[in-house]
Amino acid sequence: MENRPAEFRPNTAAIAAGRTMPASGSGPLLRLDNISKEFPGVKALSNVHFDLRRGEVHAVCGENGAGKSTLMKIISGVYQPSSGTILYKGEERHFSSTRESEAAGIAIIHQELNLVPHLSVAENIYLAREPRRGFLGGGFLVDRRKLRADAKRCLDRLGVDINPDRPVRGLSVAQCQMVEIAKALSLDAEVLIMDEPTSSLTEQETRLLFKVIRDLKASGVGIVYISHRLDEMAEIVDRVTVLRDGRYISTDDFAATSIDAIVSRMVGRSLEEKFPDRTSTPSDEIIFSAEGLTRAGVFKDISFTLRRGEILGFAGLMGAGRTEVARAVFGADPLDTGTVTLHGKTLVITSPRDAIAAGIAYLSEDRKAQGLAIKMPVDANMTLANMAAVSNRFGLIDFAKQTKAAKDYVSLLNIRTPSIKQPVRLLSGGNQQKIIIGKWLFRKSKVLFFDEPTRGIDVGAKLAIYRLMDELAAGGVGVVLISSELPEILGMTDRVAVFHQGRITGVLETRKTTQEEIMRYASGYARPAE
Repeated sequence: MENRPAEFRPNTAAIAAGRTMPASGSGPLLRLDNISKEFPGVKALSNVHFDLRRGEVHAVCGENGAGKSTLMKIISGVYQPSSGTILYKGEERHFSSTRESEAAGIAIIHQELNLVPHLSVAENIYLAREPRRGFLGGGFLVDRRKLRADAKRCLDRLGVDINPDRPVRGLSVAQCQMVEIAKALSLDAEVLIMDEPTSSLTEQETRLLFKVIRDLKASGVGIVYISHRLDEMAEIVDRVTVLRDGRYISTDDFAATSIDAIVSRMVGRSLEEKFPDRTSTPSDEIIFSAEGLTRAGVFKDISFTLRRGEILGFAGLMGAGRTEVARAVFGADPLDTGTVTLHGKTLVITSPRDAIAAGIAYLSEDRKAQGLAIKMPVDANMTLANMAAVSNRFGLIDFAKQTKAAKDYVSLLNIRTPSIKQPVRLLSGGNQQKIIIGKWLFRKSKVLFFDEPTRGIDVGAKLAIYRLMDELAAGGVGVVLISSELPEILGMTDRVAVFHQGRITGVLETRKTTQEEIMRYASGYARPAE
């Protein structure tokens, strides 16, 4: 089933890591042959092949919509294949639910967080599997002491300091991701599927996760790894399978290929440019400014300006205050002091409703929880922020207007969906992100804060998002890019405001700075390089 072009160049980073391929034993731990999956109007997978050995990390790569998540959901019992066979430990299996696959030893960490907010961390880790005690061992009551101890053991294994008794609703996105990983580890699975496990993690947390992955490999666990951060794969991945448009393309030893070759196979073309040539040019006209923004204990005396035609970056380490400032400007969190001015007019913003009315939009890093109504269709999401524009004089929705608006923006943004009636939860991450952008464009927003807009989306979709941001800036819309990826900051912004512990430590001209200088400001060590 392998297809290795002669032009593949060796991956020197993988070879330098000193990894050796795991022994295959008597056969693969998991094997999928000719797997197809059809939904109404969409063929998500067509005759896909995949196998996983014991003690290996096998990456599955592809653009959003390539079929990666669908394939993983078939393995874990969320979906059943339309055709094809699944062999697990040498036997043909058909998993009708995740409970059934988990019982067989297959666990999945979904890209979308699946935690219950009002339950504790420990209760989420062992949900529906809580240790029991009771009269004469009847098991009617949850053994709270054991539940907490077992959950703490899983968290300690990941090296994270989270109180098992803490409610999930108070955790950050990164902390929730670590709880999801701990939940999967608690299953003692033989096959562990990781779907974008590092998308919300810091560099330190990612290193800890990679250590756990190496330990799992050494114990014989087979790991299926999905990530759009292709550069990080060199540290842990043994083989890589590429899917494109729901079809199998190739499987290769990771050490015998290259990132460029993987990307080329993912998109079906050479993708040399990571960032588009900018068409927008900053002018001297200030369209938005913030002065002295302060929220006690979170950030203090934040001031910045945004010029017409400019993309302004917010950089800094996790917890530095970038997102918190954007949320406060948007009215989602309260401000103690400070003023916000848009096109020369000082705004009074006490809620998101005020910000939206003024023309300010915030695209959250957690698009599923805070950016979309995921069970609703594309057309409803696209018009949700501007219902007045698709309603009649009696306040009732004019569905003809809604349909036209949705179709216009689906076409404008090149959103891949079988229908405007498709629930957005069924679309890829890149297309979901485009819907959020379309929603705010339909609202005629004047300033957009993009918070980690390319988190969890593929290289092709990233380029599309970057082009949209550039087009917005060229059209006079104010664009602020909040990103933890410094190459993204350097590739897409004109200036960058660097945050450290709730303060802006410097505003740098992007073309005159470096990653190293930004990191000095982000670390609070702003002395110029010698």
